[in-house]
Amino acid sequence: MKSRRVALVGAITIVASVFVAIGLKATAQNKPDRAATTSSAGVTDRRDIVRLSAAAKPAPGTSPSASALAPFDSAAARNVQLENSLTWVFGGKQQRGWHIYTPLIANLIGAETEPASSEFARQISIWESTQRVAPSGVLDGDAWSRMISTFQSQRLKDWTHPNPDELITIPTADCYDPSRPEELRKARSETYAAYKRMVTAAAADPSLGLKVTQDGQLSSDEKFLKIVSAYRSQEYQDQLRKQSPRSGSAGLATHSPHSTGRALDLYVGGEPVNTKDENRALQTHGPVYRWLVKNAGSFGFRPYFYEPWHWEYVGK
Repeated sequence: MKSRRVALVGAITIVASVFVAIGLKATAQNKPDRAATTSSAGVTDRRDIVRLSAAAKPAPGTSPSASALAPFDSAAARNVQLENSLTWVFGGKQQRGWHIYTPLIANLIGAETEPASSEFARQISIWESTQRVAPSGVLDGDAWSRMISTFQSQRLKDWTHPNPDELITIPTADCYDPSRPEELRKARSETYAAYKRMVTAAAADPSLGLKVTQDGQLSSDEKFLKIVSAYRSQEYQDQLRKQSPRSGSAGLATHSPHSTGRALDLYVGGEPVNTKDENRALQTHGPVYRWLVKNAGSFGFRPYFYEPWHWEYVGK
């Protein structure tokens, strides 16, 4: 009798455990997921945005559908505003907007559309998800600061100064100003060789409409992609600073990568080396600069984002 009573109690205990487990599971299913909630202002949680970006990513070789892009419409509208209004500081000088840098931005995020598009915002969100920035699709101050850091991290890191025998003299035919003195027509041999390969490739691209000789080189009367400035000694750089004592570091560096013999200023339009916003905007929206953004890396050159004409040879 006692054994029957024990068995009955055990059976009741098992049944009760089953009902408790079922109740816990139902409670867990009904419990709101904090990662998927929105605030009273309707702002989606960071992890919800990550899932949104992943869901909106189309299969390779396909374009995102309208429904996939719809969540980024508001981000695109915000980008239109920030493109010309975002305030930030660089080189001790207040800057406004990021429209000057759209070719570099588009190349970084892999976008083929304009900043006003939802697709551009979607690509921004995908790039943001790889950074420590909430992937909202909006290129705001935090995202733009991270992009600048990315651009700057890709620049020249070897700042050793060359010995005289490591420099070659650039022919006047490759110079924007053929009358430039010989001491200012110097560059490391590997930098100049890479430049020649790059210019030959550009000359072969009919979309640029460059004037080319029969042997595929730039014509003497073609100014685009000609060298404006190359190697500059530290002493010469100091002289330039004395001539322009009020220039911020964004306008004229105290210690320039030109002193390495691995930096070249190339003519990409407008006034060759003028840092005014309107001049730089003209340069960066021209076909030659856009070609360099897409192709210069194949020849070992990286840009200085603030100066469209400035390219540094870092090797492949």
